[in-house]
Amino acid sequence: MNKIAEERVHITANDTAHIDRSKQQKIAGISSVLGSTIEWYDFFLYGTMAAIIFPQLFFPQHDPYVATLLTFTTYAVGYVARPIGGILFGHLGDKIGRKISLVATLILMGAVTVLIGLLPGYEQIGFYAPILVTVLRFLQGIAIGGEWPGSVLISMEWGTNKNRGFMAALPQIGVPLGLILGTAITSLFINISGDSFQTWGWRVPFIFSIILVVIGLVIRFNLLETPSFQKALNEKELPKLPFVSVFKHYRKQVISGVFSNVSSDIAFGVFAFYTTTYGITFLGLDKSIFVNATLIGAVVAMFTIFTSGYLSDKISPKKILGFGNILLILWALPYFYLLNTKSTGLIFIAVIIAFFIHSIMWAPLAPVIASSFPAHLRFSGSAITFMFRGLIGGGLAPLISTFLLKKFDSGYAISGYIILAALVALFALRYVDIKYQKED
Repeated sequence: MNKIAEERVHITANDTAHIDRSKQQKIAGISSVLGSTIEWYDFFLYGTMAAIIFPQLFFPQHDPYVATLLTFTTYAVGYVARPIGGILFGHLGDKIGRKISLVATLILMGAVTVLIGLLPGYEQIGFYAPILVTVLRFLQGIAIGGEWPGSVLISMEWGTNKNRGFMAALPQIGVPLGLILGTAITSLFINISGDSFQTWGWRVPFIFSIILVVIGLVIRFNLLETPSFQKALNEKELPKLPFVSVFKHYRKQVISGVFSNVSSDIAFGVFAFYTTTYGITFLGLDKSIFVNATLIGAVVAMFTIFTSGYLSDKISPKKILGFGNILLILWALPYFYLLNTKSTGLIFIAVIIAFFIHSIMWAPLAPVIASSFPAHLRFSGSAITFMFRGLIGGGLAPLISTFLLKKFDSGYAISGYIILAALVALFALRYVDIKYQKED
């Protein structure tokens, strides 16, 4: 271990020696939830705008189908970039520290999101507009590639053997909170700006991100490194390239982790984002119905994640995840049946139940993935697994859904896609080994 690392471990150990672990658990949990909320707010805000306005802003020369397809392609780019961010920040997190990586991801995400809000549209700069928005979306994906594993690990590794699953699930609450915040602010400015939403109203939620980033940085600068990371630095000669070691020694964990969790990301891509496009373009309904339904669904998900995370410690993360996939299979067809009624009340019921089911799977996903890897490779292993899962899951879900709807002219084709993903997840879950769930 080099001199700098030794000095940093010594300083960190002294700093944490007299700190009550239970108190630090609370700080880590709150910090991870708030930081994760900010990051996901930025990431999901793009998805919301991609569904309701970006086709007209950045791809106006194409017909509606092609414009929507191109918009969701830029949305998918964020998922393509995630594994790159996972490798980059995973290396940083396993070699230098969870805290440094988390601060870096927050700064990058905040800067990129503000720049999106300042971008000129196609009418102003022509084809440079879609190119620039794609580049910025790519950078968002790199940032989120390091955010998720960092926030999960710094919370989980401050936990104990009695509550590690719950602590790992806490940052997952940042997903519905970020979605709530992004959807609420979008809805607010749709109403405030009215006909001007397309000119300036859509920009404000992106620029607003700078305030959240400042708050997040204040919180994260007060974080301490976790006992697991300190122990790994003290006891192990860390590999020069952690991601290489992951692929060399933990391929099974990566593959089983990716496919056992892919259904949750596909479901989220459909429920949270594509449903709005489906409702507007296929059903001919007002976008506010789906924006508001998504908002309520995210509130329900927030409380469900708490419960599911708690049960993952009492029962088993794998069993809770499997149960959620079974519910997903059962709900995939009724979901589109209720949407097709065009009844506002039934649409709300469909979306709320969908978010409830997804959040059952979303909480145990974190301990299932993170506990599959030892501490000295946990950041890289978790990041690689989670990001490749997102790439083939949520990143492609809106694109595949758009294609299926065009091909079969029915939402039930998308139901079949969701069911197939859940069956794959149930099969892969049999090979998941979370032997590092109890340690430290």
